[in-house]
Amino acid sequence: MRKKLGSSYWKLWSATAISNLGDGISTVAYPWLASAITREPFLIALAAVASRLPWLIFTLPAGVITDRIDRRKIIVAMDFFRGILTLVVAAFVYKHRDSLPSLNELTSMSDMKTNWTLYVVTLISALLFGFAEVLRDNAAQTFLPSVVETENLEKANGRMWSAEALTNSFIGPPLGSLLVGIAIFLPFFIDAASFFLAAALIALISGSFRSKPVSDVKEKTNFRSELKEGFSWLWGHTLLRPMAIILGVMNGIGSFVGAVYILFAQEILNTSVFVFAILGTAGAIGGILGGSFGPRVSKKIGSGTSLALVLVTSPIFLLIIGTTNSWQVVWIVTAIETFFAVLWNVITVSLRQSIIPTQLLGRVNSVYPSFDHFPPGGCSFIG
Repeated sequence: MRKKLGSSYWKLWSATAISNLGDGISTVAYPWLASAITREPFLIALAAVASRLPWLIFTLPAGVITDRIDRRKIIVAMDFFRGILTLVVAAFVYKHRDSLPSLNELTSMSDMKTNWTLYVVTLISALLFGFAEVLRDNAAQTFLPSVVETENLEKANGRMWSAEALTNSFIGPPLGSLLVGIAIFLPFFIDAASFFLAAALIALISGSFRSKPVSDVKEKTNFRSELKEGFSWLWGHTLLRPMAIILGVMNGIGSFVGAVYILFAQEILNTSVFVFAILGTAGAIGGILGGSFGPRVSKKIGSGTSLALVLVTSPIFLLIIGTTNSWQVVWIVTAIETFFAVLWNVITVSLRQSIIPTQLLGRVNSVYPSFDHFPPGGCSFIG
């Protein structure tokens, strides 16, 4: 008889759903804010690069920190920090609200001057937000096996991603477009509140979630040796090593697509803020279905066949998106693409959580790339 997921899991699930609701709102608010600050593709792409740079330079140190410190406390601290950071952005946007162009004017404006004050604030916040996200997400992935039995990992991950898809891409973006239409600063205040509430829920989970005793942490203070230990374990694993390399290549390709997606949506697909939000629901539909049926597909056709199917179809989906000017076609393709993305995640993340030793989980996880950029315009998924 399969054990229940338990109250600790449902607190984590609720916190994830709430914070992802804020993220869903911000997926509309931030791109439209960026396009209201500047129309320079390079500057918009630079902000996207700033948010992703910590994933390149901070993931390995974050893994060591995750394996040293109580993972619950890391999640609470990073959610609180992101809430404060979002409040700062909200305050600056509120202060400059009268100088920003109306949303209806954006798609036809080509000679708009860059608002450098808001741009610098956005750039710095994107960088800091990225550092917090790296540490928080790594801790969250290593935290789940501590509150769920190994036999329930695929079920727990599937339900988690379904919740993320529902709030992040189905409820969040339309709500975000509504809030942006009311006042461009409003979604940022709502987003900040979601982080504070999520932090409070995680704080209610009782217990210690440190991977090793405090005495062991004090004895082992060499960052380099700990990083090497995590990297060596992953590199020596004949299954996880090639999977990590493949995913890293796919993320690199996805980064180029995601960096200019807002301009693609506005200038090629000719989307309004509302239609842009509708595009986000495609990721929600695919994510909900992937989280619900991904474990069944894996069981039916096999995990290896499932992963191969994702690898074969993903470049085809990107090619279709890149050669169409119909947002309806992009919606359909994104929904299918997201289903396969979550199918990949259900299999690979559950596998890593079950076979990596708990004292190494943070470091190995930090070496392993995340499936954050796939698909463009849809949900943000970890793989």
